[in-house]
Amino acid sequence: MNVAVTLLTTALVIVVGLLAAAGAGKLARMDGATYPAALTRAAVTFAAVLTLATTMTGTFATLLS
Repeated sequence: MNVAVTLLTTALVIVVGLLAAAGAGKLARMDGATYPAALTRAAVTFAAVLTLATTMTGTFATLLS
């Protein structure tokens, strides 16, 4: 059961990160950024979502143990 919950949570975090990155890239393109600049903004957003999820996981693990 724990493995299934872990895999589903990981998949959810990745999907949310990809959606946020796609939104950031689209907004950057609408703002007039070039494709490389929009891709960079999308990559930074994706990395930020993953970093936030990792930090929250570490914090919750510390609080719940």
